Amino acid sequence: MDRFFKLKQNGTNVRTEILAGITTFMTMAYILAVNPDVLTAFGKTGMEWYPVFLATALAAGIFTIAMGFFVNFPVALAPGMGLNAYFATVIISSNGTITWQMALTAVFISGIIFILLTITRVRQMLLVAVPDSLKHAITVGIGLFITIVGLKNSGLMSIAVETVGDVPAGTFTPLLSFESVIQMGSLHNPDVQLVLVGLFLISLLMVMKVKGSILYGILGTTLVAILMGHVDLTNISSSQTPWIPDFTALEFGAFDFAGILNVGIVSVILTFTFVEMFDTFGTLVGTANRAGLMKDKEQGRKRVGKAMLVDAFAVSGGAMLGTSTTTAFVESSSGIAMGGRTGLTAIATGVCFLLALFLAPVIALIPGSATAAALIIVGLLMIQSIREIDFHDMVVAIPAFLTIVLMPLTYSIANGISFGIVAFVLLALVAQLMGNKEHKIHWLMWILAVLIILRYALLGGE
Repeated sequence: MDRFFKLKQNGTNVRTEILAGITTFMTMAYILAVNPDVLTAFGKTGMEWYPVFLATALAAGIFTIAMGFFVNFPVALAPGMGLNAYFATVIISSNGTITWQMALTAVFISGIIFILLTITRVRQMLLVAVPDSLKHAITVGIGLFITIVGLKNSGLMSIAVETVGDVPAGTFTPLLSFESVIQMGSLHNPDVQLVLVGLFLISLLMVMKVKGSILYGILGTTLVAILMGHVDLTNISSSQTPWIPDFTALEFGAFDFAGILNVGIVSVILTFTFVEMFDTFGTLVGTANRAGLMKDKEQGRKRVGKAMLVDAFAVSGGAMLGTSTTTAFVESSSGIAMGGRTGLTAIATGVCFLLALFLAPVIALIPGSATAAALIIVGLLMIQSIREIDFHDMVVAIPAFLTIVLMPLTYSIANGISFGIVAFVLLALVAQLMGNKEHKIHWLMWILAVLIILRYALLGGE
């Protein structure tokens, strides 16, 4: 182990690495409960809870172990937050036009694109093209998007469409024509009460700096739900969630290439590709820096490049198993903080995810309100990137602002990214014409802007 993982060279040992791996698992194990709830959208997408749970645990386990074994990197992977919400939203908002099989096909294709972009090093070039301000804005926007998903799923937020006077419902009307666009849900609703309990517990544990705060908060909220009689304990013996993993339930390779060609969801594929590209880059570079693996810049870049390739295969591999985009998790930094420095940390985390396959009945008891509280808190963690944006510089502030607000308010990650890119190119061009050469426009940004304008010109808001 010492020779293979270079433990002494990295100033660590087997015990430290395994404890770090378990710590990483504890901080991101919430995805086992949250991802099935998000992808099934409580029965609205057509996907079933148990197959998604199997896919989540398998994808996290297999590709995290691959990251540790092939890259010797202390980073774990699992279906990513934000893109799983986008996945479900695409299906629901299509009103039956796009099925979950088509959405999985879109994820699979985006993974193939990632593999090609990584091998040809175009992926690294794109990361240079997009300004840092937009990268941070994308993270913040997705955080707000996730928060709204959590608020809606819990009932803490509701959206009203009642109009004032004789204005027909469903027609375009000024904002003031509506009695209320967004309003708070009833505090008498048990689901709302539980999400408030969850928010309090997770927040309290985070203030106390407890490792695995989100997971413990979810479990604590579930216990409160059981005491309230809000959880049906008879489901623990349900054949739909067996103790011994039933891999025949796995939706392996459930793709619909013919359907995706007929519907034409190129923008969905591009959105999966675009968002994952920046999310992975930030996570890998950030965790590598924190682990001290970027001190030798040349070796650090090579290792991050290998990690990107594993991440690319994880996207398509996860789709084959039946889940949305599998990506590197920023929660890996918790294990690094515990001393994890090599791939042995990742392997320990991956083994924990595979062992979790035998806990499906327990995880199935977790109420949606508990996972909704986790979504809201994850949103909080993601919007912290806003402090990296210079809002005094309008050339970057306006595109960043549009990216951040349009994602949650139009309920579309793609809209936020698109408007941000076009706004930056136009404003940076104006600044350059006025003699301000500070903001460079990479040639790839011009191509992206033209493609986005053509997309909206030809398809409108569809």
